[in-house]
Amino acid sequence: MQGTPALLFINDHWQQAIQAGAYGVHLGQEDLDLLSADDLHAIRSAGLRLGISTHGYAEMLRADRVSPSYIALGAVFPTTLKKMATAPQGTARLAAYASLLRDYPLVAIGGIDSERLPAVLASGVGSIAVVRAITAAPNPESAAASLRQAIHGPLGLE
Repeated sequence: MQGTPALLFINDHWQQAIQAGAYGVHLGQEDLDLLSADDLHAIRSAGLRLGISTHGYAEMLRADRVSPSYIALGAVFPTTLKKMATAPQGTARLAAYASLLRDYPLVAIGGIDSERLPAVLASGVGSIAVVRAITAAPNPESAAASLRQAIHGPLGLE
């Protein structure tokens, strides 16, 4: 990551994120179950950004209690990457979440591809996370460039 503008987030393993000097750590709800006040203090003291996954209103409230750097909302659409305990949220619910959580940077995740991207962005979230839209594409580099262009415009403006 050194020498690039990339920011490394490590999923789940906050201790390893601290050791690696990562930019941040992303935790799921089950990770919050294991996180003590001292653990949260260690994350904050290390300067890690903290992202939290949510899948509905109760989990958003729970995430708010730890004051994350961002909140991930999903799964927006059906996904085959992992077994989800909740039904897909859809873009209408995503928009409702975005209006309630406007004080946080928000990341939409789950089943997002180039066709669904405009509706996701119209919901009010500021970012998206994708996996299959890139990894399952015949040309991953082209797919990533296409998504970036759709988000930032033809000049890639931030």
